[in-house]
Amino acid sequence: MRLLFLGDVVGRAGRKAVKAVLPGLRERYAADFVILNGENAAGGFGITESIFQEFLDAGADVVTTGNHVWDQREALVFIERQERMLRPLNFPEGTPGRGAGLFKAANGADILVVNAMGRVFMNDLDCPFQAVGRELEACPLGEGADAVIVDFHAEATSEKQAFAHWVDGRVSFVAGTHTHVPTSDDQILPGGTAYVSDAGMCGDYDSVLGMNKDEPIGRFISRIPNGRFEPATGQGTITGIAVETDDKTGLATAIAPVRLGPCLKEAEPEFWLSAEAG
Repeated sequence: MRLLFLGDVVGRAGRKAVKAVLPGLRERYAADFVILNGENAAGGFGITESIFQEFLDAGADVVTTGNHVWDQREALVFIERQERMLRPLNFPEGTPGRGAGLFKAANGADILVVNAMGRVFMNDLDCPFQAVGRELEACPLGEGADAVIVDFHAEATSEKQAFAHWVDGRVSFVAGTHTHVPTSDDQILPGGTAYVSDAGMCGDYDSVLGMNKDEPIGRFISRIPNGRFEPATGQGTITGIAVETDDKTGLATAIAPVRLGPCLKEAEPEFWLSAEAG
């Protein structure tokens, strides 16, 4: 099965890139299931229902989020009726929405998607390890689901790596999100779980984490805020990860970065493109 995960979509530049590239990309890769993180899509902070729908229309199957999920207050309401939008699983009991769901892929497979948030240098939440563990017990890979994908939204790479090794062999893919910088440690762990510390962002990379450079640079120099953080508006780059899984076990057989657009060196999954050429 072919899984495509796109990193945090930041502002208008990221949205435009996703809308322009994802439909053709999904068809070209013959992707069975697509996830993207949309928590920074609305002006860099949060997501609206109309933007959420734009992502579905472009070819996303599920939209995950993180610590900025409630920055647009309407999300507290529309998340209850939009089952394909997830918020972190380990938010307190009673928080609107859901942190996991079982979804159908294009090939008919059942995909468990879990959205969890780390605690190191982040908000004080319930333990993500225990929360995800309960989901995996309720819907095990190979029994309740044909593939399991976890968006682990966290700051510390140590926490992301520890989590990935803890679930190794029990999930298909752990995609780290939040830092907006794509890491080069994409790998398949010993137990068969694909992993990357951060999938990066979809947005303007001539920026500071997708934001116009002047304000963050000024704050680092003077420690004085002079305005709001505003998303950079240059041409967006698509950044994410492609994963292929074994249809029998649900474990990963291949992983590769996806980078399309300016600023970064472009990359595509050769294991899909070579099959296409053949």
